[in-house]
Amino acid sequence: MRLWKLGMALVFIGVLSLALGQEKILRLDEVAVGELDPAKATDYADSILMFNVYDTLVWPDARGKLQPHLAQRWTVSQDGLTYTFNLRPGVRFHDGAEVTAQDVVFSLNRMVAINQGYAYLFRGWVKEARAIDRYTVRFTLSEPYAPFLATLVRLPIINRNLVLKNLRPGPFGEFGDYGQAFLSRADAGSGAYRIASHDPQALTVMAKYPAYFLGFAQGAPDLVRLRYSLEPATVRTLMVRREHEVTSQWLPPEIYRALAQQGLDLVTEGGNTIFFLKLNNKRPPTDDVHFRKAMALAFDYDALLDILRVTDRVRMGKKARGPLPEGFPGFDAALPLPKRDLAAAKAELAKSKYDPRSMRVEIAWVAEVPLEEKIALLFQQNMAELGIQVDVVKVPWALMTERATKPETTPHVTSVYVSATFPDPDSLLYSMYHSKAAGTWLSMSWLQDKRVDELLDLGRRTVDEARRREIYVQLQRYLVENQVDIYGYEQLEVFAKQPYVSIPTLESPEKQVAGVMAGNWLFRLMKVRR
Repeated sequence: MRLWKLGMALVFIGVLSLALGQEKILRLDEVAVGELDPAKATDYADSILMFNVYDTLVWPDARGKLQPHLAQRWTVSQDGLTYTFNLRPGVRFHDGAEVTAQDVVFSLNRMVAINQGYAYLFRGWVKEARAIDRYTVRFTLSEPYAPFLATLVRLPIINRNLVLKNLRPGPFGEFGDYGQAFLSRADAGSGAYRIASHDPQALTVMAKYPAYFLGFAQGAPDLVRLRYSLEPATVRTLMVRREHEVTSQWLPPEIYRALAQQGLDLVTEGGNTIFFLKLNNKRPPTDDVHFRKAMALAFDYDALLDILRVTDRVRMGKKARGPLPEGFPGFDAALPLPKRDLAAAKAELAKSKYDPRSMRVEIAWVAEVPLEEKIALLFQQNMAELGIQVDVVKVPWALMTERATKPETTPHVTSVYVSATFPDPDSLLYSMYHSKAAGTWLSMSWLQDKRVDELLDLGRRTVDEARRREIYVQLQRYLVENQVDIYGYEQLEVFAKQPYVSIPTLESPEKQVAGVMAGNWLFRLMKVRR
């Protein structure tokens, strides 16, 4: 109770400082919509909201190793079926209620019941979630699932009693709508910021929660205004006028370049996304390993980096060694960087069972991402030097996902970005390469390889971290050796910011959180010096 009274006193002081015009405001933008319900949030903007308004049991450090957060410690049974977490006592939700084990159980059950967002990470895996006592919660799994701990970064913990007070009629029996109407406009979190107002298409306003248990950096913003779907020209004007602090990652390179010339800072975020040229391993001629290797050796990776250049020191990507980003858990730093070798490409093509003069290769790029057209045209130009005829096809995303459902309709080559959902190699590799995942846009390689399936299944069953790493290193080397895909580049999301704003996790690569989309946007660690 004393902690709560102190927190309310701090809230009053914060409100008073706002009234006196001493507040520090951070203004930034993202694409719509901003989904506020933890059971539905999945995208980049959603993740920004989740990680600032809510807390999770665990959180990764800059190396991707999971650290205590709401949970101060945990144990795992020898068979890998039982995870027991001990919560920090005294952590408060925004209404002053203490975070307890019942809130954790409720959050998991609600997500699974609604079955949207990241529910698939828990549905079918968690057999039971039980509150053992006020501060102890136990998860029992239906079978060993080593990535389980990492998936918990996608389980925001919500205030059970607050949600139950705001139920409306709905399809979930005694739980009605499970608070969906309420949580679409308000929060039930314990995070460093609380929702002041929310319009998912236009603007979310977040205010500092001074009683937050981990505290704030000196100069952290008092108020955050997250706007949605601003036009690039509007963002540029606002930044030049100092009416906006940080841009989104979605601006054209020429606008970032112009802002840099105006004296604004450019920062990058990596460690989460790979740009692939997905190769259809079931459709001639890309079903032949020598044909695939020839294409990969003929591709000009240095020219691709030139396409990604924003300024002399900033690019929107860097070379990728394989299917995992650098620094990601399980990443194999021993894999060689790809390079163009036309002589070696011709030698591989000579080993292929296909005559390139009698074949045509289709490369499809996503119509909504114009940058991909430049990459597809570069690929076409490179392949022409091998005598491979390439058709460049512009495909709307909705049609692309439809084409991906069958190997015969999936393009020979498809340009696509794949991002990790949680900080574990399973997050990227299983959904792309396991036979059970075939038929989705993530698995347009159509690999269906028994050895790969065995390694992926073993990686899920193996609890020992050192042994798991060996499994995923072996898997990456197998994928690269068989040239399952062309690993184009590791994406570096570029953001422009005002010089008076400090974002430590983006300014210092060693502090960046790898493997969690938007995991570096923790407002409590940022500084606004004006």
